[in-house]
Amino acid sequence: MKIIDAILGEKPCLSFEVFPPKTWDKLDNVMETALEIAKLKPDFMSVTYGAGGTTARYTAEIGEAILKSGVTPLSHLTCVSADKESIHKELENLKAKGIENILALRGDIPEGVDPQTLAYRYSNELVEEIAAFGGFCIGGACYPESHPESPNGDFDIAMLKRKVDAGCQFLTTQMFFDNNILYNFMYRLYRKGIQVPVVAGIMPVTNAKQIQRICAISKNALPQRFVRIVDRFGDNPAALKQAGIAYATEQIIDLYANGINAVHVYSMNKPDVAMAIRDNLTEIV
Repeated sequence: MKIIDAILGEKPCLSFEVFPPKTWDKLDNVMETALEIAKLKPDFMSVTYGAGGTTARYTAEIGEAILKSGVTPLSHLTCVSADKESIHKELENLKAKGIENILALRGDIPEGVDPQTLAYRYSNELVEEIAAFGGFCIGGACYPESHPESPNGDFDIAMLKRKVDAGCQFLTTQMFFDNNILYNFMYRLYRKGIQVPVVAGIMPVTNAKQIQRICAISKNALPQRFVRIVDRFGDNPAALKQAGIAYATEQIIDLYANGINAVHVYSMNKPDVAMAIRDNLTEIV
């Protein structure tokens, strides 16, 4: 199934994300986790791709297992350290496994590498390559609070327009914790003529380390209501987990109520978190 059909369907779309292991000996554990989440029957599941393609083999294998379980997989594909030959080889591999959906990403440029030397400098070039290959539904990433490398919001949206014009059929957002940020972002997209559907990316924060990591690597604005939850329950892991799931659920319900038809949950390989979110939405999705 092409994911664009689920995103544009009549009922609200809910999906989850898993990430491959860094080493082969952990693959069975991650595979088991992925299949546990697949039992929840989400509309699709995405499988991330390691920096520089370091977990590419695992990404395809996990995606194939998800497909065999009856759930549509979305395979991430990054191009920052790839050449055209390796990208075509991976496209052939995904096609052979029956995977029809790709999230096309540039990936982080390795430290010390001159971007001018890369075969693919921007993700729109990868989107063009996949579109020319044919047969895939292509998604892309977007940042409601602007890409960390963008000098300003207008430049960021101009780059998104290039990605969409190249063949990107939907956009999935980086996590955000204030829905008004997404609504303002979508208004700016529409003003620039970007009308592909947007999948809202939500991360249930279930431990204090996640907050530290988020603050260290992203520009995410943390609403005072969210900060108060962390302040009050940060020293109580069970309470913070429950509160984080409740906060994410409220975000998701508000998004659906305001016309966002697709939500993607960054479930961090935690079947219990995915299940709790799904259980909170049984009459909605």
